[in-house]
Amino acid sequence: MSRNDRFLRACRLEPVDATPVWFMRQAGRYLPGYRRLREKYDVLTICKTPELCAEATILPVEQLGVDAAIIFADIMLPVEAMGISFRIEESLGPVIQNPVSSMADVESLRIVEPQRDLRFLLDGIRLVKERLNGKVPLIGFAGAPFTLASYIIEGRPSRDFVKTKSLMYKDSETWHELMEKLAHMVSVYLRAQIEAGVEAVQLFDSWVGCLSPQDYEEYALPYSKQIFRDLSSTNVPTIHFGTQTTTLLELMKEAGGDVIGVDWRIPIDEAWKRVGDGVGIQGNLDPAALLGSFELTKTKAEDVLRRVSGRAGHIFNLGHGVLPNTPVENVSRLVNLVHEYKLRG
Repeated sequence: MSRNDRFLRACRLEPVDATPVWFMRQAGRYLPGYRRLREKYDVLTICKTPELCAEATILPVEQLGVDAAIIFADIMLPVEAMGISFRIEESLGPVIQNPVSSMADVESLRIVEPQRDLRFLLDGIRLVKERLNGKVPLIGFAGAPFTLASYIIEGRPSRDFVKTKSLMYKDSETWHELMEKLAHMVSVYLRAQIEAGVEAVQLFDSWVGCLSPQDYEEYALPYSKQIFRDLSSTNVPTIHFGTQTTTLLELMKEAGGDVIGVDWRIPIDEAWKRVGDGVGIQGNLDPAALLGSFELTKTKAEDVLRRVSGRAGHIFNLGHGVLPNTPVENVSRLVNLVHEYKLRG
C-alpha cells in the first residue's frame, strides 16, 4: 500500500486529509526534464524502454508532488501488438499505415498476449513500482474500444469521424466484431498491468463524445461495460474518462467505473448530480486555464473545489491533458492550492 493513499481513498469514496490531485499528460513537454529526454529519444522509444519509461513516469511525482503516478505509455501500443502499424507525428498523433476497413482486416488482427507482446510495459510498471517505493499509487491505463477503433479506422486523429461512423452504420457486423476483439484485448491488457503492480486503472474514451446517446448505447457502451465487468474481480479502482461527454454521463456510469472523469464543458457539481451517488468524480479544470496568470488558474480551480464542497470521492484533475506550453510553476502551485484548499475546506 502506498504511504500517500488519498487518491485510492477518494476512488473508494472514503474521507481524505486533502483533495487528491494528478494530471493527465503530467509527464509531458511542459517539464524541462521530459524535454531533455525527448531531445534524445522519440516517444515510442521511451515507452518501450523500461528505464526511460520509469524516468518519465516518476518525473512529475518528484517535481510537482502529485498524489498518483500514471505509467508513461501510448494508447496505441496494444493495437500495434494486434498487427496495426503506426507512427507518431509531432503535433498530430498516431498515423496508421494499415487502417481497418473490412471484416477481413478485423479477422487478421492478432490476439494479444501481454507477457509476450507488451513485456516492456509490464517491466516498466515493475521498475516504477520499485522506484516509487510506496510513495504514491501508480495508475495504469488503456484506450477504450471506441476510441481505439476510431484511430485504426480513420488512420489518424479526426474531427468528424466519418470513416468510423460509416463503418458503424453501413457494416455493423464488422463493427461489432472489431469492438468485441478490442474489448477482449483491453481487458487482458489492463489485467496484465494490474498483475504487474498498478493500483488503479483508467479507461480513456477520448473521442466518444462524437456519438449521440443512442449511438453510444448501441455501438460503444456494451464493450466498455464488458471491460469494467471483467475487471470487477480485481478489486482495483477504475476510472472511466471521456471528453465532450456531457450528453453521455448517465450512460457512462451505466457502462462502469468507480470514478467518472469529466471535462470542463459541464460544471462539476452538475456532472456529479447527473451520475448520482455511488461513484466518484475526477476533474475538471480546463487545461488552458493554466496558460495565463496563476490568479486566473486559482479562481477557476477554486470554483471547481467550491462546487464539490469537500464531498468524498473527488479527484482533482484537468478536463484533458496538460498542454505542452503550460508554465511548470502554474502546475506546481495548482497542486499546492488543491491540497491546501481541502485543509481550509
